[in-house]
Amino acid sequence: MALRKQTFAPNEIYHLYNRGTDKRIIFLDKKDYEHFLFLMYICNTIKNIELRNIGENFERGKTIVDIGSYCLMPNHFHILVREKTEGGISKYMLKLMTAYTMYFNKKYARTGKLYEGVFKSIHVNTDNYLKYLYSYVHLNPAKLIDKNWRKNKNIANLLKYIFSYKYSSLKEYINSEFKIINPTPFPTYFKKPNDHKKELFEWLNSKK
Repeated sequence: MALRKQTFAPNEIYHLYNRGTDKRIIFLDKKDYEHFLFLMYICNTIKNIELRNIGENFERGKTIVDIGSYCLMPNHFHILVREKTEGGISKYMLKLMTAYTMYFNKKYARTGKLYEGVFKSIHVNTDNYLKYLYSYVHLNPAKLIDKNWRKNKNIANLLKYIFSYKYSSLKEYINSEFKIINPTPFPTYFKKPNDHKKELFEWLNSKK
């Protein structure tokens, strides 16, 4: 898998995303989602790893990126990251996407590329945009119950589904149990778990 030509600057924040080639579904069952989440954690290390040799007591050591939020959807994903070390984002995404492609192709007896080219990125260079992205990323699951979710007046129902969704970083924030994400280097927009609920409610309500 080719590395991106774009360079990333240490200490800067980026919104990364990609989807399956031809918009194909890349997470077909619960184990697929869980394996990608496992890879998100395990690939964030300065160490060279061989997945077949990793046991339950593996210590990943120093990380190469800080992850502020994420969401996995059936045919795409979003990850908000901060570059920690020179080339950290490119190395992380190369390991993550290559490892998942190998897992997926082996499991489903297929060959060829899984994603729609190299991952896409947007530099997050304003505070307002960064705060917006937290809501945007975490609200993605609303699309799964209503394609026109922005016009859905049943905000309580949308929020119930969003907060029960298992494959986004919102659960880590709500439970204050941080494994994949490391919120410390990012601005503290939401000091308490309930602040996330308030922000998403206000965001949804503003779109009506």
